[in-house]
Amino acid sequence: MVEHRERVTRFGFEYVEAALTERRTRIPVMEEEELEDDLVRESTEVPTSLCARLYGRRSAHRRAEQALVATQIG
Repeated sequence: MVEHRERVTRFGFEYVEAALTERRTRIPVMEEEELEDDLVRESTEVPTSLCARLYGRRSAHRRAEQALVATQIG
């Protein structure tokens, strides 16, 4: 049992649900009425996740460059 679908998977819950239905089991979701348009929600979650990765890499790259500059000065 889960409170929200996102606790199982960030997107693609329908696929997990379909696979479990084939095995005659299911995941009870307590907050079913919160289901908004899944396609719209998922279409924003995927780019958001990818952007977070990209900006995290940029930040790590900048910190590494700053560390190299700092060691060359000293």
